[in-house]
Amino acid sequence: MEKRNKIKLLASIAILLPALLVLYYFLQPLVDYLTYGLIGLHTETHLGASVNFFIYDTIKILILLFLISSLMGLVNAYFPVDRLRIYLTTKKLYGFQYFFAALFGAITPFCSCSSIPLFIGFVKGGIPLGVTFAFLITSPLVNEVAVAMFLGLFGIKATLVYAISGIFMGTIGGFILGKFKLDRHLSDWVKEIQANSEQESEQWETDQTPFIDRLPIIIREGWGIVKSVLLYVIIGIAIGAAMHGYVPENFFTAYLSADKWYAVPLAVILAVPMYANAAGIVPVIQVFVAKGVPLGTALAFMMAVVGLSLPEATLLKKVMKWKLIGIFFGTITVFIILLGYLFNRII
Repeated sequence: MEKRNKIKLLASIAILLPALLVLYYFLQPLVDYLTYGLIGLHTETHLGASVNFFIYDTIKILILLFLISSLMGLVNAYFPVDRLRIYLTTKKLYGFQYFFAALFGAITPFCSCSSIPLFIGFVKGGIPLGVTFAFLITSPLVNEVAVAMFLGLFGIKATLVYAISGIFMGTIGGFILGKFKLDRHLSDWVKEIQANSEQESEQWETDQTPFIDRLPIIIREGWGIVKSVLLYVIIGIAIGAAMHGYVPENFFTAYLSADKWYAVPLAVILAVPMYANAAGIVPVIQVFVAKGVPLGTALAFMMAVVGLSLPEATLLKKVMKWKLIGIFFGTITVFIILLGYLFNRII
């Protein structure tokens, strides 16, 4: 009977995982049909845009969270956590671990909220917090689609400044945050996940537990993580959807078009309630620049939108204590403001 149950479970997993991947690939057309076809909302209305955004991002993040959590569970099962942690903390890598984490963040097409499932997976896998922060900072700021759009709209100089500064911010930010030894400010939930992951990995290695016995436990843990953060995902994306659909562009250009000394920090402050990915905000930046907003100020706004959003803070609350969220957001804010002033001088 036990063998039959294992076969049924493995068959279910073999169906579930490809189905989730297919759903993720076709998610946007399906959500568009649900929102504008079945529900009957209109694409040009604020309500239609908000509902579409909420449904799409909620499902997308939950799928990513489950898949990444399960993948990191497999990694933990076959590569003991302590070995990875010891390697990254004792070997002289001369800071390249932060650079490579930031570079990996730049080539992953995630927004800030979509990056958090991978952040959780990294923390669960024992990767040092500073290295994980390097990824979390850069991932929403830079991606290949945004770079391509930037190149077409603003030219090669602005594109290089944008991409290099995003990777630089992740590298230096991760290095600085790593030196603060902030692991004690992770939430008790994350610490429990880490402890359980280490214990299971050691037990499986000692007992030489076969893969067929490990997989059901890994999948259950992945689903457990999804259920644990579900409320935070819904609240965070609901905030982002409301801002995405109802905050007009003219509201910002009215305050940022004048070339004043306070325009850059004001742009960062005004951007925090917003939520979008880098590719989605680039056309808005083009409108800002066309209406007289300096490109550096517009870039600072863009980086704050994708790297300092309220929905991201809501999701991070499940992972970090408020003090760590404040330190993380404060560090990024300072970097973005400094880069905004720099952009306005060199572009």
